[in-house]
Amino acid sequence: MIPIKTEADLQCMRESCAIAAQARELARRSICAGMTTRDLDELVYREIVRLGAKASFYKYAGFPGHICVSINEEVVHGIPGDRVIKDGDLVKVDIGAYYRGFHSDTADTFAVGKVSETAQRLIDNTRACFEAGVAFARSGARLGDLGHAVAACAAAEGFSPVRSFTGHGIGKNLHEDPAVLNYGKPGTGDTLRVGMVIAIEPMINVGTHRVVVLDNDWTVVTKDNQLSAHYEHTVAVTESGPEILTA
Repeated sequence: MIPIKTEADLQCMRESCAIAAQARELARRSICAGMTTRDLDELVYREIVRLGAKASFYKYAGFPGHICVSINEEVVHGIPGDRVIKDGDLVKVDIGAYYRGFHSDTADTFAVGKVSETAQRLIDNTRACFEAGVAFARSGARLGDLGHAVAACAAAEGFSPVRSFTGHGIGKNLHEDPAVLNYGKPGTGDTLRVGMVIAIEPMINVGTHRVVVLDNDWTVVTKDNQLSAHYEHTVAVTESGPEILTA
């Protein structure tokens, strides 16, 4: 059963999502060459706590960090540690907050210093893929429509959406039904309804869509070691259309 949120639930989620968005923007302003991924984790974690929330990812299924920090060929689930962020890196920051009984989830890819033309094109396309997908976050649309739009947008630039990891429903649990794929066939999949909240998160690779999980059992990397970008918002399906809660 796909959870449907009441207006009271949605208001709590708006507050949770505002915290995650504020923490994400702190990361955007703060990230720089020379800091470690652990430095970034601690900075964002302190902000989440300062705002009265908890870090959704910490100890989730055993994850050791407060946020995920993934660099270059790392797609998602990078564990914060001693790795130093360098000029030219693409740094993906994925943040979740738990507040008043509800989770939020948001991610972005940040270019550190001067990056390649391909890297910047990848960042721009990944955000465009989200915009293509969120247009279908409306009552009556099918998730296959959303996934198809994401995949078509990526393919237009010669890029590949990751298939092994997906977006998801979100609310009282960090991951709820339905799975929100970044590919699909129009007119198929679950039908979206008012009150559903989903995390739409294109993960787009320069090369193959195939990925590998490292020996730490968390960090996902591209199989061909080419660049990947990630962009995510928590989105509510409302009577008036999609509401991007983590905007």
